[in-house]
Amino acid sequence: MPMGSLGDRSASRIVPYPGLRRVLEMTQRSAMTVPMIHGFVEFDVTEAQRRLRAHQARTGEKPSFTGFMVFCLGQAVAADRSVQALHKGYNKLEIFDDVDVGLPVERDFDGWKQPVIAIIRAAHKKSYLDIHREIRAAQAAPVGEVWEGFTRFSWMPPVLVRLLWPLFWWRVRRDPEFQRAFGGTVGISAVGMFAKGAGWALPIANRTQLTLGGIASKPAVVDDRIEIREMLSVTLSFDHAIIDGGNATRFTDRLKRLVESAAGLEQLEG
Repeated sequence: MPMGSLGDRSASRIVPYPGLRRVLEMTQRSAMTVPMIHGFVEFDVTEAQRRLRAHQARTGEKPSFTGFMVFCLGQAVAADRSVQALHKGYNKLEIFDDVDVGLPVERDFDGWKQPVIAIIRAAHKKSYLDIHREIRAAQAAPVGEVWEGFTRFSWMPPVLVRLLWPLFWWRVRRDPEFQRAFGGTVGISAVGMFAKGAGWALPIANRTQLTLGGIASKPAVVDDRIEIREMLSVTLSFDHAIIDGGNATRFTDRLKRLVESAAGLEQLEG
């Protein structure tokens, strides 16, 4: 047999392509039409990690790192809500008072792990522990209680979702309340929880989003001394049709100060 030919068919198996996965494929293609800009930065999370570990050692409860980042994101957005402005038709923007943070929570569907969207409503008004408890509840509650979109669309066959999706996306891009109901006003995704070490991720997003990569120990300058610090890889994404580079940079600086000061975690030591 000639070199390079396949020969006998390799062993394989055919499995269903989950309906939820097919719906997510449609949403991702639509989101790729938004003119997003991305920034890749590192945040020093040494102090935050110290407080989280100390709480776990003292109580036996594992505190949510993502919950800490949701708290900081809520506070940073609340200081300048223009970064969560959403399109309202062609010539208006809507800026909500509440900072509703959408985050994916992994759940099992027919033997596949799939993300559903949990939304921390009014995150800027909640303490770290409030947010931590909401995330833990979302990881255990029935999916229909976590994600409103699942309750509304799970009955639809994918072919019907595909037919109706252009109308749904049209409404998302023109009705901020619709976007807020199904995905929040801003988003956060933590891919670094699945592996160790540094690394950034490039998300498919359609509004302001924070994507958490890995945490790695690196040398850094602290008070004119070189120390080994725990550095978090972070990708910040913005709709460039609404948010320019200056506003995005000021927001990033504000978020960085909150994260590196371990904002909100003083509650764990009270």
